[in-house]
Amino acid sequence: MTEPVRVANCSGFFGDRLSAAREMVEGGEIDFLTGDWLAELTMLILSRTQAKRPGGGYARTFVMQMEQVMGTCLDKGIKVVTNAGGLDPDGCADAVAEVANKLGLSPTVAYVAGDNLMPQMEDLLAADQLRHFETGDPIKEASFLTANAYLGCWGIVEALNMGADIVITGRTTDAAVVCGPAAWHHQWKRDDWNQLAGAVAAGHVIECGTQATGGNYSFFTEVPGMVRTGFPWADIAADGSSVIGKHEGTGGEVSIGTVTSQLLYEIGGPEYLGPDVTTRFDTIEVEELETDRVRMHGIKGEPPPSTLKVCINRAGGFRNDVSICLTGLDIEAKAALIEEAFWASSPYGPEDYAQATIRLMRNDHEDPETNEQGVAILKISVKDPDPEKVGRSFSNGIGDLALATIPGFFGVGGGPSNGRPFGVYEPACIPSKTVPQNVVVLGGETRQVSSVIPDADVSVVATPGPDASVPTGATRRAPLGLVFGSRSGDKGGNANLGVFARSDEAWAWLDGFLSTEKFKELLPETASMQVDRHPLPALRSVNFVIHGLLEEGVAASTRQDGQAKSLGEWLRARVVDLPEALLP
Repeated sequence: MTEPVRVANCSGFFGDRLSAAREMVEGGEIDFLTGDWLAELTMLILSRTQAKRPGGGYARTFVMQMEQVMGTCLDKGIKVVTNAGGLDPDGCADAVAEVANKLGLSPTVAYVAGDNLMPQMEDLLAADQLRHFETGDPIKEASFLTANAYLGCWGIVEALNMGADIVITGRTTDAAVVCGPAAWHHQWKRDDWNQLAGAVAAGHVIECGTQATGGNYSFFTEVPGMVRTGFPWADIAADGSSVIGKHEGTGGEVSIGTVTSQLLYEIGGPEYLGPDVTTRFDTIEVEELETDRVRMHGIKGEPPPSTLKVCINRAGGFRNDVSICLTGLDIEAKAALIEEAFWASSPYGPEDYAQATIRLMRNDHEDPETNEQGVAILKISVKDPDPEKVGRSFSNGIGDLALATIPGFFGVGGGPSNGRPFGVYEPACIPSKTVPQNVVVLGGETRQVSSVIPDADVSVVATPGPDASVPTGATRRAPLGLVFGSRSGDKGGNANLGVFARSDEAWAWLDGFLSTEKFKELLPETASMQVDRHPLPALRSVNFVIHGLLEEGVAASTRQDGQAKSLGEWLRARVVDLPEALLP
């Protein structure tokens, strides 16, 4: 049995804390430094960078971090694995090698490519190899900005086998940069389903950085040191179990609550599909060992699908928004007048656009004590392929209303503006056999690694939840969030919202109370949408997936919160009849 391997995170997104790499390398003992830089939106952003600077479609902040810590990593034997390569992992590897040369260092740098499907897109479409991820319909249109398959961990493993000190990938899954080091360290095989599933779960917990240590946590008021939250690490054992922790003296906490909360982030059903293994989230068990140490164990895995998920970004056209503030009395009447007058002043009506959305955001208070508390916002958004229609032809009309319509008229975001391009996210899948991983060591050899994982007949039974009775007795009207935590996020055009209990009795009540129907009642915006409900009893949690809430993905969403980050906190603010026995 090999000793556990400690994999530390230093980035949860492109733009995360620049000093985090140094904090993790110098703040305690680690074996691997990893970070996640990519999201569906990031790939779109990098495509714009790449268009301006060919070969530069990678996370330049990672290169800056390597300049800070590369020498220390080599001295301590810390290996680095990251997906910061984005659209140009070879360009990122070259940039890191340039930094090493400037510092007088000689690390072995490798990159993993093959995820970028754009070079062979015409052939793939002609061979009917791409299918929509949710509907299964064939994808025919080729007007893509990006198309990248989510690779798994085995290219990373091969790069480490080839002696790499720094491994840079393109679009891998978020958990692959953690699963790869664990699989390499413990010499797992491709059919070690349970071990791989445990590493994927650990990777899912730490891949968003400080979200595992108190960030974005419902009960943040209970967490110390939130001014400077520390980043997490995972000690992954040979059997796939792990201990989640953080360096001593850093802010935040690692608790059952913070770990459970992150486990619920951006998931669907209990079967968490991946390129290496299907991780059964309904088998995960968590226990607190000591302060800032939480063990995850019992995790079961199944063979993955025979396909890889593909992130496609298309050019969606152009969009524009105008936002008018409505203050004080008669908010509904003011909104109705502004809407009618706006379209009357415009050369186009809402029916002339590919999409026109009008939202009245009632942020105003009754008997407001401040001017700001008396303000609601009317937001009119349009999308269309024609940039002229969504440009000044659309936004100039607001000027006609300023002195001619409602009392107290003022706007948000300045005056009339031109339209701006937006991207549309589309999830697809492609047979794994068509997407090999190419592992390249700079100045050395190149190897090809298959993405095909052997199939097997594996039967997994969900871990039962706690055996507890629903509290009886008196109830009181109170916000759900006094008892329950949540975590929400975007899944392309869909959103997920996980809710968790912190006691067995609270879980028993939650499971019986929060049906799909009750969920839609509490969040009326979801009433007309498909909502899937997935209980996770062993985690005392239930996860909801709301289809289409974010339209065509974050870059196209017209919602105020296009990534659904606040959706869970909205649910927690809803007032229901809670058993007094559960209330603090």
